[in-house]
Amino acid sequence: MKNNDKNILLVEDDINFGALLNDFLTLHSYNVVLAKNGIEGLEKFKKSQFGLCVLDVMLPFKDGFTLAKEIRELDKDVPLFFLTAKTLKDDVLKGYKIGADDYLTKPFDSDILLLKIKSIFKRKQLINSKEIVKHEFEFAKFKFNSKLRTLQFETEAIIKLSPKENQLLRMLLNYLNDLMPRELALVKIWNDDNYFTSRSMDVYIAKIRKYLSKDPSVEIENIHGEGFRLIINK
Repeated sequence: MKNNDKNILLVEDDINFGALLNDFLTLHSYNVVLAKNGIEGLEKFKKSQFGLCVLDVMLPFKDGFTLAKEIRELDKDVPLFFLTAKTLKDDVLKGYKIGADDYLTKPFDSDILLLKIKSIFKRKQLINSKEIVKHEFEFAKFKFNSKLRTLQFETEAIIKLSPKENQLLRMLLNYLNDLMPRELALVKIWNDDNYFTSRSMDVYIAKIRKYLSKDPSVEIENIHGEGFRLIINK
């Protein structure tokens, strides 16, 4: 398995449930490698490249948390999902501290798992997507240097941007007059696309709008549910 975009390691000791989940994910075009315990799970992880690991917490020989820590030592970026029959808060927190991307309590709707898996793989594609490497921009009456994090309007004093303001403005300019997808910005800059980071991005957009308001020809258009568009009206 050279391309890991569709490869999933599923570690589940319940033979019947594991087989059902394996068949379900395979039906939806994922390449699933099934392991029945923690030791076998680690061995199979070492032999292939995976885009996602789905780990049952209660496993024989080596529990899911221990397995996750060992996987993290080999690959700090691979997404991890935990499956558990327990709803204890301490277990959930333990999973997230290890670096879990999600935590599903059995029984769960397999369609929900599928949506979460699709979201994870889409996020990885966005993170790995290539950007135009450019650091100096001149637009309207502004000069912007993303390496120095500086923005200047005409001959006025230079504004020093915060790291996130800088990243966001650079991304808007890379998509000048075109749609900058909201999800792409959230994943690239905040490494997440939940409600709270989305609200945070709106705050930063407002700050950038304020900086750019000195030139009425520059506008940041909000395309509801889709993203933002930096426009220069001639």
